[in-house]
Amino acid sequence: MNQVLVVDDEAGMRTALEGSFAGHGWQVESACGVRDALARFERKRHSLVVTDIRMADGDGFSVMRGVRSLSPGTAVVLLTAYGSVPDAVAAVKEGACDYLVKPVDFEQLEAAARRVLSQAWSQRQKSPAVSAPAFKKSSGAPAEIIGHSPQWLRALERARQAAASDADILIQAESGSGKELVARLVHESSARRGHPFVAVNCAAFPEQLLESELFGHAKGAFTGAHAARVGKFELAHGGTLLLDEAGELPLALQPKLLRALQEREFDRLGDTRPVHVDIRIIATTNRPLEAMVREGTFRADLYYRLNVIPLRLPPLRERREDIRELAEYFVRCYAGGAHVRLLPELIARLEQHRWPGNVRELANLMRRAVALSPGESGTETERQIGPEILDVEEGGGMAARSFTNGDFPLSTTDLSRNALPKSESFRPGISLNQAERELIEATLSATEGNRSRAAEMLGVSLRTVRNKIRAYGLPPRRSYRHE
Repeated sequence: MNQVLVVDDEAGMRTALEGSFAGHGWQVESACGVRDALARFERKRHSLVVTDIRMADGDGFSVMRGVRSLSPGTAVVLLTAYGSVPDAVAAVKEGACDYLVKPVDFEQLEAAARRVLSQAWSQRQKSPAVSAPAFKKSSGAPAEIIGHSPQWLRALERARQAAASDADILIQAESGSGKELVARLVHESSARRGHPFVAVNCAAFPEQLLESELFGHAKGAFTGAHAARVGKFELAHGGTLLLDEAGELPLALQPKLLRALQEREFDRLGDTRPVHVDIRIIATTNRPLEAMVREGTFRADLYYRLNVIPLRLPPLRERREDIRELAEYFVRCYAGGAHVRLLPELIARLEQHRWPGNVRELANLMRRAVALSPGESGTETERQIGPEILDVEEGGGMAARSFTNGDFPLSTTDLSRNALPKSESFRPGISLNQAERELIEATLSATEGNRSRAAEMLGVSLRTVRNKIRAYGLPPRRSYRHE
C-alpha cells in the first residue's frame, strides 16, 4: 500500500485530503505544518509527500528540502494558489516532482501522485528495460515510457522529432493508450522543459466555466467572481499547454480558442486588456476530429490549426510485444517492494486479449492482481500470480464472466466499453430513456460512482455523463461505493 504524508495548516483542507486518500486505499498520515511534517517524516519515511506551499510556520519548499535531505528518492507534490505559481515552478526546477494549482480535484491529484511515484520508482531502479531506446539520450524524458515494439518506437521517434520543433501537436489515440504521457515526454524533451507543463481536461468543466478555466477572469466578471483568476493559458507561459480531450470543446468557445492559438493573445473574461503568452499547444483526442469537422461539430479552421504535427499512438492490441514488459512494470509499481512473478500462463492469456481499455486497462488489472494475490508486501518470499487471478469471484459470490475469447470479468476497475452484461442492462418493453437510465446507473455502480471511468466504459464524454446524471436525478457518488 502506498504511503502519503499530507501537509497543510488548514484543518479543513488537511482533513479533506486525508479522507480522500484513505478512501482510495492509501495509507495516510497528516501534519499541520513544516516542523510537524519533518518530525513525522523523520520517524517514518513516506513514499509520497503532498504539501501546501504557504503555511503559518514556513512553506512547502522547506518541507521539500527537509524531506529530500532525509530521502532523496521521495516523491513530492506541491499544492499552490494562483499567486504562488512562479514559486512552484521554481520549486519543480529545484527538485519537486510536480505541482497542482488549487482548487484541485482529487482524481487529478491521485493521477499526479501515481505519476510521480512511478517516476521516482523508475529512477531508483535505473533499469534499461524501463526506458524506450528512442528517448535514452533525452535528459529530461520521463522514465516510464515503456515498450520496444516497432509500432510504439515509430510513434516515439515521431514524438522526438516533434519535440525538436516548436510547432503545435495533435495526438490522436484511443483512451488509455498514453496520450498525456507522450505529451509530457514531448515537453520534457523540448527547449521548454524548464518551464511549466499545464494540462486542462476540456471535458471536465461545464461549458460556461471552461472559458474561465482556459483564459481566466477579472474580478466581478460574473456572479461569484470575487477575485481575479489566472487561466491555464497564462499559467503555461513559456512552457506547454495540454488541451486534453480537445474533441469535447464547446462549439461556441472554439472561435476564441482559435484566435488565442493564432495570435497567442486573448482577453480574460470581464477584462479588455489583451494578454500575450509564449506557449506550445499539444492537443489530445480519442475522437476523430476530421469526422467531427464533416459533421459540423468541430470547426475546420481550428482543426487545421491544432493539426500542425499529427501524431497517432498505437492501441495496445497493435503492440502485443510490449504487454509482458508493461505488465511486469505495473506489478513492480504496485507490489510495494515485494517479490512478485507473473507466470507464463498468465502472460500468454494477457497477450491474447483485445485490450479495449489499452494500457490503462492493463495497469488496473495488474493493480487488482497484486491486491488479490496471496502474501504480504515487503516479504522476501516470492509471490506468483497465475491465470486464476483473471477468474476471481466478485459481487457477493456471483462468479464473474471467465477471461475467455478476449473478455475480462466485470469489475470496478474494468474500463472496457460495453462491459455490462446485456441481460442486466436492457429488458423488452421499457422506454429508451429508461434503458439509458438503467445502463448509466449500472455503470456508475460498477465504477463505485467514478464518473470518469463510467464515461470511458460507456464511450461518451464526462460532460455527457454529468448531464445525464442531472437529467435523470441519479444519486451522488457516495451512494455507489461498495461496503
